[in-house]
Amino acid sequence: MYKALYRKWRPMTFDDVISQQHITDTLKNQLKNDKTAHAYLFMGSRGTGKTTCARILAKAVNCPNMKDGSPCLECDICREAEEGSLTDIIEIDAASNNSVEDIRDLRDGAVYTPERCRYKIYIIDEVHMLSASAFNALLKIMEEPPPYVKFILATTEIHKVPATVASRCQRYDFRRIRQKDIAARLLYIAEQEQLTLREDAAALIAKIADGGMRDAVSLLDQCSVCAEDITAEVVSMTAGVAGKDFLYDIMEAIAEGNSPKALAVTAQLYDMSKDLSRLCEELILQYRNIMLIKASPETAETIIAAAPDDMERLKKLAQSAELDTIMGRLVQLQGCHERMGRVMNKRVEFEMALIKLCGGVSSDGGANSAEVEALTEKIKLLEKRLSAAPAPQQHQPQQREVLTATAPVMDNEPQPNVKVDIKTVKENELTPCTRWDEIMEEFRRINPAVAGSLDGSTAASRGNVMCVFTPNRFFIDLFKSNKDNAISLRKAIFNVLGERYSLSARCTATVEETKSMAEQLVKKAINSSIETAVEKGNS
Repeated sequence: MYKALYRKWRPMTFDDVISQQHITDTLKNQLKNDKTAHAYLFMGSRGTGKTTCARILAKAVNCPNMKDGSPCLECDICREAEEGSLTDIIEIDAASNNSVEDIRDLRDGAVYTPERCRYKIYIIDEVHMLSASAFNALLKIMEEPPPYVKFILATTEIHKVPATVASRCQRYDFRRIRQKDIAARLLYIAEQEQLTLREDAAALIAKIADGGMRDAVSLLDQCSVCAEDITAEVVSMTAGVAGKDFLYDIMEAIAEGNSPKALAVTAQLYDMSKDLSRLCEELILQYRNIMLIKASPETAETIIAAAPDDMERLKKLAQSAELDTIMGRLVQLQGCHERMGRVMNKRVEFEMALIKLCGGVSSDGGANSAEVEALTEKIKLLEKRLSAAPAPQQHQPQQREVLTATAPVMDNEPQPNVKVDIKTVKENELTPCTRWDEIMEEFRRINPAVAGSLDGSTAASRGNVMCVFTPNRFFIDLFKSNKDNAISLRKAIFNVLGERYSLSARCTATVEETKSMAEQLVKKAINSSIETAVEKGNS
């Protein structure tokens, strides 16, 4: 029976695992010194070797003839473990065994000693799929397991594993496998399997795999059926991706603003049954490379994995646009890729994005002009009403609103030496507060919802009275409606100055200035409505 290449060439020892030397060396040293932990947590993206290393560790810790920290692969325990018939190594798929009953069965079975091995090993794959109650059931036995039991947990989503479980394990982060390491491994496998694999094809497979060795070997397996001589063209056809020339043709059309050319290339790729979602991903990756070249030309070649010819073409494209333009194109492509997962026709969505990138229409996507026009008329009407409001008399003095606010005094609270009546304080008797900016920072931490209303404010004090001067009348309204706001401001002042003050809040804006501020707020609200309408039209 045929065996898939990714299963046939799964690493058997730690020395066969690539790009994870920081993990394999540590595990080998623990095994050689007989200092293995009772619980391990392996995390990383798919195909990076988590389950493979878990199986090697389970074999090595029980192997009677261990060689340099790796299993010998010759004894009965190693052979039976590889065949899956060794009862002391239990592998559980948490995706399909995620209930609390499953973990209770595990816990009940863990009390029995191993049949043949030194340790009973539980490998729980995709552990993040366990339910909350299952994690709770697992927690106690993981914290204090029998001396002959070890746990190895593997997950691709570490943020879903409770901290109480993760903290009881030795955690190992598996990195994405480097493209050059994947390509070298593929060439070795192809040689052993007597397949003709070109170096550029191996590099393309490694790029498509995106750091996952299993995906790379699976794609090689697919390509080996399609052709005896595996070239980059064969890989592109098998994976449904666009060739490099097609990608550069589209990007050059975008740089030239040539919509017909970009659409023609897309139509050609569509007729070749290329996956347009994958094409969008490839464009995003290439524009990411162009962004890096533009932002950091000195280090770009060390960051970007590209052939010399490709690098020259990318540099040429980078010279044709500014950095903000390139980043804008990236944003549009990422939005297109996100929408392609929800729309009925991916081709239409992708072609719309290409026309926008080529400058065929504005980036707002053609919002409903009638709706925007109606909102514009509303703005004009409100402006007319505001201009018709009666202007303040020239001889009228500036009107200010004053609010005095007090809060209960805490026990043993330091008080200023001079106490004055808050009603008798005059502005010319006040001393400016030089640490008001620090007080505002503390106030933002304590009461962020109200702190914004004190932007542009100042303060001055006399004795036990602190006067706050603000151009924002909204602040006065907040203090009138809720005394807790005054209490939180007094707390911020106390935290910074170490003294408790009575507060007097005064609005420094005149009636005319208040009217101008109201007008600005109305315009801001209407502009926000326009932006919302544009977004609706875009969607």
